[in-house]
Amino acid sequence: MVFARSMLAAFLLGASLVPAFAQVVTEAPLTEQGNALVLTTIGHQFTLPLPDWLTPAERLSGNVQPLVETSFRSDPSQALLEIYPKGETPEQWTTLYGARITLEASRPLADYRSAVMYGYSQTCNPKLSGFFQFGEDAGEQLAPLGYVCGAYVDGLEGYAGQGEVMVMAFSKTEKGVAIAYQEWRGPLFDPSDPTTWPVSTDVLKARAEQLQTEVSLSLAD
Repeated sequence: MVFARSMLAAFLLGASLVPAFAQVVTEAPLTEQGNALVLTTIGHQFTLPLPDWLTPAERLSGNVQPLVETSFRSDPSQALLEIYPKGETPEQWTTLYGARITLEASRPLADYRSAVMYGYSQTCNPKLSGFFQFGEDAGEQLAPLGYVCGAYVDGLEGYAGQGEVMVMAFSKTEKGVAIAYQEWRGPLFDPSDPTTWPVSTDVLKARAEQLQTEVSLSLAD
């Protein structure tokens, strides 16, 4: 498995649990509507809160896309958007904000979450990793999922001496499943001591709440 970009992108691009991308890279089909970005692709509209690292003035500017770096890939059945702070790249980043849509009408959302969790479990030292939920599931509405990885497994090129914290939220329509997520990467840390994490627990909780309440997935007109 090739580990480039985020751990999630690497897993989903290479795993047998979902189809592989055809590696078509194009300009991200993004628009800005109020305090949200709207990704319109493969028959869906995915509404996402603005990047949280922007200043209040930048978020109110009405034109945030020039203030961030974006990468977008798609094929007829799936699409992946990644957003980075200005100056960061898919190879070198400290914060990554992403969204992925996959056309799998029959797939239960909980099964999709399990697949993502399995992928992440393969990337981290099992003694230094774990998942946790921000609240309880409510039927098909899944609670945001958190992930801590104090140190990646040995042998991942470009990831030695690093770990990450992540939060993700899951959505579904009658035609597909989707995930909105954010990752923070930094030097290896102690998962049991949040003061060593690459993101504060306050920021993590706030982002989890945003992804739960402000993300929406619908079929495009």
